[in-house]
Amino acid sequence: MRTIDLLKSKGVSPSQQRIQILEYLLKNKIHPSVDTIFQNLVNQIPTLSKTTVYNTLALLREKQLIQVIIDNNEIRYDADTEFHGHFKCLECGAIYDFPISEIKIDISSIENFQISEKHIYYTGICALCIKKKGDENGNKT
Repeated sequence: MRTIDLLKSKGVSPSQQRIQILEYLLKNKIHPSVDTIFQNLVNQIPTLSKTTVYNTLALLREKQLIQVIIDNNEIRYDADTEFHGHFKCLECGAIYDFPISEIKIDISSIENFQISEKHIYYTGICALCIKKKGDENGNKT
């Protein structure tokens, strides 16, 4: 589906900024911050401001076109709104997606609560950083 059609399907008026911000998120699965999005789009959209990026992301989240990942008080964004997990590398800072097929969690203690979001979030060292550390130490991995 084209980005314009995706925005319209959720009742969002497709301005140039909204289209390009959503396209950036769809094409760059790096879970960027507002600063990353702004820095990568400001040359293409000279009139872009950080306020516009914040407001657009808030609208896209409200319309369930993106989800928010909170990472040590930094907000990152993900255009994949299907339920999946995230892994944050403590060395390089990259955030990776991973699929979740079936998970059993006992939420009986909050059964009368209204759940609006679910997140599975792991931290550790990614395979690339483990390999890099091994290479730096002269080890073969």
